[in-house]
Amino acid sequence: MGDNELGGFLRARRAEVTPAEVGLPPGDRRRTPGLRRAEVAMLAGISVEYLTRLEQGRDRHPSPQVLAALAGPLRLTAAERAHLYRLTRASAVTCGRLVEDPARSVRPGLRAMLDQLDPAAAMLVNQVGDVLACTPGMRRLAGPIGLLDGDPPNVNRYVFTDPRAREVFPDWASVADEQVAALKDGPARPDFTGELTALAGAEFTGRAERVPGLPRSHGLLRLEHPEAGPLRLAYEIMVLPGDNGLRMVVYLPADEATSRSLRQISPLRLVAG
Repeated sequence: MGDNELGGFLRARRAEVTPAEVGLPPGDRRRTPGLRRAEVAMLAGISVEYLTRLEQGRDRHPSPQVLAALAGPLRLTAAERAHLYRLTRASAVTCGRLVEDPARSVRPGLRAMLDQLDPAAAMLVNQVGDVLACTPGMRRLAGPIGLLDGDPPNVNRYVFTDPRAREVFPDWASVADEQVAALKDGPARPDFTGELTALAGAEFTGRAERVPGLPRSHGLLRLEHPEAGPLRLAYEIMVLPGDNGLRMVVYLPADEATSRSLRQISPLRLVAG
């Protein structure tokens, strides 16, 4: 990394944004293109002095909240927000109790058990939402909505940063609440929650402050599927403490209409009751 890559990135993005793009009048003749430092500071709700320190490299550790605030007036894309976060490795909103590494692999016996659940849609997810393994039924269900994109796929990143999530989940706010509750129920991981703070801003931080760490173990999920149409899925979540907190999530049709719709993509069986 260069001597002041963060400052250089902020200055370059500021120079590329026009006043009209952020709702400001063009004003008098500008000596340099883009936004003035004072304009960015005003829109982000921070002081000009602090933004100056960031751009000059005198402060290189802004909080995730500051990063999220700057992302708006600088018109950052999701990829640029992620890059900004990587430049700073900022302190994170705390979710959970203690820091420990999440599971990154699945033992053979657990994978064999997962395989036995097919054609049901089921997946093994670690404590930050990485999808470590899933059944073919899950791939048929989740692949078309983009949930399994990424390396590795991550449920939290999908819910909070992928625009498709708000179209797929009619009850997006409740789904987002549940994801935060699961994060807070496990050990804290500042790097990951800091990344979500920088990428998603108040949609994540607001929930991190108010949602209790009490995730549901079962429930009903409504989903608008691009191939199967509206779906109502009953889900069960089993936490596996002996496997570093891995969670097995299983989805089954909650009604006959969903069962018929899912036959277009997977021969799932209707859940009784």
